[in-house]
Parts: sequence; C-alpha cells; structure tokens
Amino acid sequence: MVLNLIGTYECKADVKGRVMVPADLKKQLAPVASQSFVLKRAVFQPCLEMYPMQEWELLMEKMSKLNRFNRKNNDFIRRFTAGVRTVELDASGRLNIPKDLASFAGIQKELVISSAINIVEIWDKKNYEQAIDDAASDFADLAEEVMGDTSDAANGIS
Repeated sequence: MVLNLIGTYECKADVKGRVMVPADLKKQLAPVASQSFVLKRAVFQPCLEMYPMQEWELLMEKMSKLNRFNRKNNDFIRRFTAGVRTVELDASGRLNIPKDLASFAGIQKELVISSAINIVEIWDKKNYEQAIDDAASDFADLAEEVMGDTSDAANGIS
C-alpha cells in the first residue's frame, strides 16, 4: 500500500511528552496504524521523522545492501539509526515522544506535525516556522531545480 499523507497540524504536547494525533491524520494513518511506527532524528533538519513500519522496512532493506566494511557506510548507518525508537499510538490516539528525541528537535509544548508524502515530520513550532521562512526565498529556485526537468512534461510535471 502506498501512503500519500496530506496536511500540517499544530498540536500541543502534555508534560509527559504525549501528543494527540489530529483526527484527520489519524484517519489517513488508519491503514498502517495497527503496526508500530519508527521515530527518528531527521538528517537535515532539527525535527523528528515518523515512519510507518512498512516504510521503515523498505528503507532498511535498501540500507542493508550497504557494505558495512566500508567505513563511510558503517558510520552512516550508525548515525542514521542513532536514537531510533518504535512507537505506537495509544488507545486515545496519542503519540509518546521520548525525551531524548524531543530534546534533539527542541520540542517542548507547541509543535507542528507535517506530512511528508509517506512519513510524518514532527517539529517544535518555532523551528518549523523558521525553517519555512528560511526556505521561502529559495523555494522557487529549488522547485525549478528539483521539479523543472522538461522530460517529465508528459507526466504532468512541468
């Protein structure tokens, strides 16, 4: 099953680090919610990424093909998987964010949960707004560079 998650949601964490997953997102995650999710540090931003287990397994299958006797590969795997946790939504639809991961992302009380196609990003609200503001001026150039290949015009991307 291919996930195509949509939406950005402002939420609040309680004192124990639990976040109520918004009803709309919970509905979108329903097909995979019976399995666990994997929560990890993002590579490029100070946020967390939550992978449905099936997406994580596809990624790990790809990473398992890396030669671990290559030092760079070994270092990458170690850093990529540092702090990784499996998490589940509780009976009330809450997600518990471990303290070390919340600390990495600077998450305190106000946060943003943002869909990123097949995964979910979890941000401290101020960091999210700053990242969006920082990227705004470069977004047109980035869009052209990433999506502007005219060879994709037949696919509706131009």
